[in-house]
Amino acid sequence: MPEGDTVWQTARRLHDALAGKVLTRSDFRVPKYAAVDLSGRAVLDTVSRGKHLLTRVEGGLTLHSHLLMEGAWKVYGDGERWKGGPGHQIRAVLATIDRTAVGYRLQVLDLMRTAEEDRTVGHLGPDLLGPDWDGDLALANLLADPARPLGEALLDQRNLAGIGNVYKSELCFLLGVTPWLPVGALPTELAAKLLPLAKSLLEANRDRPVRRTTGLRGQDLFVYGRAPRPCLRCGTSVRVADQGDGSQERPTYWCPRCQGGPAPAPGSPQRWRERYRRTAR
Repeated sequence: MPEGDTVWQTARRLHDALAGKVLTRSDFRVPKYAAVDLSGRAVLDTVSRGKHLLTRVEGGLTLHSHLLMEGAWKVYGDGERWKGGPGHQIRAVLATIDRTAVGYRLQVLDLMRTAEEDRTVGHLGPDLLGPDWDGDLALANLLADPARPLGEALLDQRNLAGIGNVYKSELCFLLGVTPWLPVGALPTELAAKLLPLAKSLLEANRDRPVRRTTGLRGQDLFVYGRAPRPCLRCGTSVRVADQGDGSQERPTYWCPRCQGGPAPAPGSPQRWRERYRRTAR
């Protein structure tokens, strides 16, 4: 699932391509909006809110989309061949005189009144890359359930918006704690570092084509996706296991030597492997 920095980049591309221009064509390939035509309306802006995208057009309307696991918005120039996937995966087309934005595999697509955006995104916590960022409020949200594992609390967009599975794993590594450590057990000095570190990582990566957290040449990430390769710091094999509850389980990576705290025992079931195989089909 794209994380806050990736969604921010997508919003910027859509904004740069469409904002201030009149739509010459709109095409929504979902039954609910098949008859909707926004042509003739100017696009006002596109912004990200956590992992949500909001494209606002004249007349007080907002097109809301969420990329989930596989969605993408691609922008093409006039006459450029669309190559974001087969035609049957296209869910939305927004075109101006010189640019066309094509939404592929968008499982969430809603047209709403701009004045009612809060019904969709109002539940979100402070956005790490947004103008509403409030570190004190985000930390209070995290600490409100002290028994909850840190990794789960970070992924809960009601606490703070923008962190996904990659940053969850990388942040816990950089703090030296496992994602299963209860939030309330996080030492005070680490709790104070957590959100400034998260914000600095997302801000550093929102302008990069490839996400990096290490500062090491040729190595982009410390632990995410690296199991069972050696830890970049100590050489111990990086481990991976499920974290979450039911449908919210996510593959979680950590170094058993560099990170202190509770963790699944070696050989614990890793149900994410089969689930990701099914998703890829």
